[in-house]
Amino acid sequence: MKRTFDVKFWLGIGISVFFMALLLRKIDFRQLGAALRMVDYRYIALAVLFTFISYFLRAVRWHYLLISEKSIPLSSLYPATIIGYMANNLLPARLGEFVRAYVLARREGMETPAVFASLVIDRLFDGFTVLLMLLATLFTLHLPGNMADAETALRAGGVAMFLLYCGVLVFLYLLKRQTMRTLKLVAWLLKPFPGRVSERLVPLLGSFIAGIRLSSRGGHVLALVASSFFIWMFAVLPVDMTLRGFGIHLPITASMFILVLLVFAVMVPASPGFIGTYHYACFKGLSAFGIADATSISIALIIHGTAFFPVIIAGFYHLWSGGISLDSVRKAGEAS
Repeated sequence: MKRTFDVKFWLGIGISVFFMALLLRKIDFRQLGAALRMVDYRYIALAVLFTFISYFLRAVRWHYLLISEKSIPLSSLYPATIIGYMANNLLPARLGEFVRAYVLARREGMETPAVFASLVIDRLFDGFTVLLMLLATLFTLHLPGNMADAETALRAGGVAMFLLYCGVLVFLYLLKRQTMRTLKLVAWLLKPFPGRVSERLVPLLGSFIAGIRLSSRGGHVLALVASSFFIWMFAVLPVDMTLRGFGIHLPITASMFILVLLVFAVMVPASPGFIGTYHYACFKGLSAFGIADATSISIALIIHGTAFFPVIIAGFYHLWSGGISLDSVRKAGEAS
C-alpha cells in the first residue's frame, strides 16, 4: 500500500511541475506584481467568506445524506468537512474524502464504511450539479470565435457526461430498489470477463448499496437538492468576487465556466493542493475572455489561495479543538 501511495505522490508532483513550468514561461514578474498590487482585497475577503459558507452547506447536505443512519449535529459534520478539505490540500490522491469519513466516524462512534458510502453519494450529487452548470454555461455563454471548435466539443462532452450520470443514477436507484435482480444483471454482463472480476465486483456493489440508507421523505429529498444548488452557488461566487477584486466584470456564467474547468482540473493527478493543474486551468479559462496573461495568472493565484490557505488554518483549528492528531489523520488517509 505504501508503494502505491508513493507512486501516486511522485506522479502527482511530476504533473504539477509540468503545468507550473508551462505557467512560469508566461509570467512577467513585474507585471504580476503590479496586478497583485491593484487588487481590492475587500472582494477577496468576501470570496473567503463565501467559500466557508459553501463548506457549511456541504455539512448540511451531509446531515441529510446520513439522517436515515443517524441524526448527526452540524457541530460534528462541519469540523469533519473542514478537516477533510484540509487533508485534500495536504495529502495526494484526494485522500481527504477518507479522512473526512474517518473523523466523523471516530467522533460519532459510527462505522467508517457506512460514512464513506454517504460521501460517494455526496460526490454523485456534486457531479450531477456540476454537469448541469456546465450545460447551462455552454448553452448560454458564447466563447470567443477562435474557440468555436472547443465550445462545440465541450457541449458534446457535457451532454455525453450528463447522460452518463443519468445512467449511473438510474443504476443506483435500481440497485437499491431491486438489489438482487440488479446484481444478477451485473453478474450476467460481466460473464465475458475473467471470473474473479465478477467475484469481487458483485459483492462489493452489494455491500456498498447496503451501506446507503437515503431518506425518501419529501422534505429530506428537497433539502438535498436545495443544499446542492446553494453549495455550488457559493462556490461560484468566490470566483466572481475575485474577478471583481481585479476590476473585471464578466457575466456570472463566465465564473461558472471557470469553476467547471477548475473542477475538471482537480480530477487530474497532481501534488497536494492541486498545484499547477488548478492554476493552469484557471489561467486558460481566463485567457478565453481576453484577460492579459499577468492578470490571469494573478487571479489564478488568488483564487487558489482563497481555497487553499484559509481551509488549512481552519482544519488545524478543528484538529486541535477535537483532540485529533495530524499523524492519525495522515495514517487514516494512507490506510484507505
